[in-house]
Amino acid sequence: MKHHLLAGAVTTALMTIASTPAAHAATLFDQLIVAASNASANQLMFFNPSGTLLQSLPTEGQGGVSGNAGGIAATRDRIAVVNYGSSNVSVFVRDDGPTTFHLEAIVPTAANPVSVAFANDHLYVLSGTRVESHFVGSNGVAAAADGSAALLHADGTAGQVGATRHALVITEKSNAVETVALSARGVVTGTAVMAANIPSNIDTPLGLVTTSDEAYVTLAHADEISLVRDNAVLTTVGSGTQHAPCWLALDGPFLFSANSPSMSVSRYAVYGQQIVQDAAVAAQFAGNPTDIAYRAGLAAVVDSNGTVSHVNVFSVDIDGNLTPQGVATVSGKTTNGIAIVPAHGH
Repeated sequence: MKHHLLAGAVTTALMTIASTPAAHAATLFDQLIVAASNASANQLMFFNPSGTLLQSLPTEGQGGVSGNAGGIAATRDRIAVVNYGSSNVSVFVRDDGPTTFHLEAIVPTAANPVSVAFANDHLYVLSGTRVESHFVGSNGVAAAADGSAALLHADGTAGQVGATRHALVITEKSNAVETVALSARGVVTGTAVMAANIPSNIDTPLGLVTTSDEAYVTLAHADEISLVRDNAVLTTVGSGTQHAPCWLALDGPFLFSANSPSMSVSRYAVYGQQIVQDAAVAAQFAGNPTDIAYRAGLAAVVDSNGTVSHVNVFSVDIDGNLTPQGVATVSGKTTNGIAIVPAHGH
């Protein structure tokens, strides 16, 4: 049965010349923010940039994940969300209509999934013990994995998976930052390998964000962020006055960290092997952040104050400044994962 996102719920701007402020605003607000309720009957929630809940679509799976990052992954036309309690991943696909999505498939996983990532014509799924690859083609996401590898610790502390062109980068909160090689077709192959030059004070690696060649990784309880390239840590910097940088998002030369106990987002300038903090507090929240996402001039952060969750939406200017656009209050305190997709498929 298809569950549709109502097309009329999203207000779009008139098309104009791409270089004008009006065009930028049209692109900025012609997007959807998605998060998962993470409840026993898990739902994927769609918000507009003003923070209005447009619709919730059942994942037909069970939530329950915690201590993770990247519980939702998205491309232009597909969204994947982990169902920890039912050991599967729900995949939503865009309909022929401009703003509608429906449940395309429920993909079984080897164990309880905690994190997902799309890249290299694959969906990568991380569980507490393994990472697996599922081919994505014209018929959608394949139910059967075409590659799989055991994690180094495999103790249930897995945090996040991210993909470069040639490898996966994975965190385990029991102090492992590891990589798994990919074949030329993007299939998981070989075994997990610990990254070289990991700082001796490593403590609770959790969130990460990747480019085609490298990854930025949080060492949350060490108050540090590291740059990983070619299976080695090249640079590590401290988070200063803001503690436990747990989740990351990347906007060109700007890296944003969501800092759970400090209830803040910090901004870093990144280039080459440099990571330089240029705003200790770029945004502040009423609760502890649990994930962050960025796309096309828009950033979104989920936070929880122990009673309710909030979905916070910001516009991001050319200098990396965050300007609040809207806040949605979600009755559940366990909201998990955040992603941004275009409201239209074209």
